[in-house]
Amino acid sequence: MLKKLRLNFSSLFGLLLLVLCAWAIAHELHEYNYRDILNSLAAIPKSRLSWAIWLTALGYLVMIGYDILGFSYINRSLSWNKIALTSFISSAFSNTIGFALLTGSAIRYRFYANWGVSAVAIAQVIAFANFTFWLGMFAVAGFLFLINPLKIPTQIHLPFATVRPIGVIFLLLVVIYLIGSIFIKQPLRIRGQEFRFPSFQISLAQIAISSFDWILAAAVLYALLPNNISLSYLDFLGIYLLAMFAGVVSNVPGGLGVFETIILLILSSKVSAAVVLGSMLAYRGVYYFLPLLVAAGLLGLYEIKFRTGKLQK
Repeated sequence: MLKKLRLNFSSLFGLLLLVLCAWAIAHELHEYNYRDILNSLAAIPKSRLSWAIWLTALGYLVMIGYDILGFSYINRSLSWNKIALTSFISSAFSNTIGFALLTGSAIRYRFYANWGVSAVAIAQVIAFANFTFWLGMFAVAGFLFLINPLKIPTQIHLPFATVRPIGVIFLLLVVIYLIGSIFIKQPLRIRGQEFRFPSFQISLAQIAISSFDWILAAAVLYALLPNNISLSYLDFLGIYLLAMFAGVVSNVPGGLGVFETIILLILSSKVSAAVVLGSMLAYRGVYYFLPLLVAAGLLGLYEIKFRTGKLQK
């Protein structure tokens, strides 16, 4: 009886994720006319579209490093192919749908638990991966905001004229984290939960992997922008990070609306809003929808295999 209940719960969970996937796609496509999407994609040279797809593939490959480092942090081993499958599916769902605790984290629990990883260890890997995600943002954005302070559009209503103060705060957080990894060896207790700093080597690896992830994500959209735009990649990277930070903090699925608004506000003086919007539509298709569709297919295959294996026991 208990085994049957677990089987039904597993099947319902997989079905729920697939429904969320369909909802996310329908929700985003509802915002735009399908002809606009097709025209935007058709206007982008195939060579640049190809670059964007390859950069996306490399970006999701880099994201696997979050979980690999997480298992190293908790001194636990698991085969790389299992980590890669779990990391890719969870990243594709949480990036597009948002609500990471209901999507990416739940997928990690589902997969890793089936492979014998304890709930406590899974929670530590999830927390480590989420923290690593922010470390890269703080490191890259902090450095860029400090050396090349971007003017903040007045429509955003922030108390700063430029992003330099934000950059200083971000870099201070990174430095404090690195200092803690060197000198604090005893676990810290925060709200009843123990937190242990990773080794200095793992901390540096966290910053390097996450920074590379952010750099690649921005490169995907930059590759899809028109050739004649007078904007260097480094300048665009700062704009992208500001927009993405606002989108992630908003917790709107994929930062939908928030991300586009900030990009359009800043780039509207350099290129027409219609062209920028077309590039961003292509970006969402390449960086969000394409991995989500692949991940949904892999999840479906896994659920079929898992269900078949359970029924045969």
